[in-house]
Amino acid sequence: QTDYIDLYQLHWPNRGSYHFGKTWDFSPEFDPQAEEDNFLECLHVFQGLIEAGKIRHIGLSNETAWGMPKWLQLAKDHNLPRMVSIQNEYSLLCRNFEPDLSEISLSEGCGLLAWSPLTRGILSGKYLNGAQPEGARLTIETRVEHRVGSQTDAATSAYIDLAQRHSLDPCQMAIAFVNQQKFVSSTLIGATTMEQLRSNIDSIDVTLSGEVLDEIKVIRRQYPMLF
Repeated sequence: QTDYIDLYQLHWPNRGSYHFGKTWDFSPEFDPQAEEDNFLECLHVFQGLIEAGKIRHIGLSNETAWGMPKWLQLAKDHNLPRMVSIQNEYSLLCRNFEPDLSEISLSEGCGLLAWSPLTRGILSGKYLNGAQPEGARLTIETRVEHRVGSQTDAATSAYIDLAQRHSLDPCQMAIAFVNQQKFVSSTLIGATTMEQLRSNIDSIDVTLSGEVLDEIKVIRRQYPMLF
């Protein structure tokens, strides 16, 4: 039990964003001044909570290349608490964090907490060819259907083939890829079984070779933006 929060994150921009399948029809129109006013209001509230000892650090989640630097600049200009992290989706299949957000993250010291490094388990290959394993996440959750399809299947198969040719576990290779990015501070893993959890944890000891990383680049060029 504790009486303070180490890292308090804002889960979602009030103005909305292009995450969760909204990439293809995202509209960037919003009132910048209203957003900036809201950012400042939040930062002042956070300052009070930090001074009261209730939270220690603050972070972002599902932010964009407009929002992230705006938060950092306002904190600097007004001598308010700065964001120390950003929790966005990042995996072999979803690399929307690159290149703009990754540059900001690395240069400004606001590390990525990468969520869904296995793309909801898709990179395990268990959903290939329309499979719906009993109790699996994509079998239960319809709101993530935008992640599956023929292109996703093709990219997943290519990554699994790459892992097998180099005697790597596909899931561990996928997580290791995320772990090795310089802008990533931590990788958020999830598991249904103890076996999955052990495998995910063991990925921390996997270092991908230059050859594997080069082959990943080739696959990405074939399947650059899947959802």
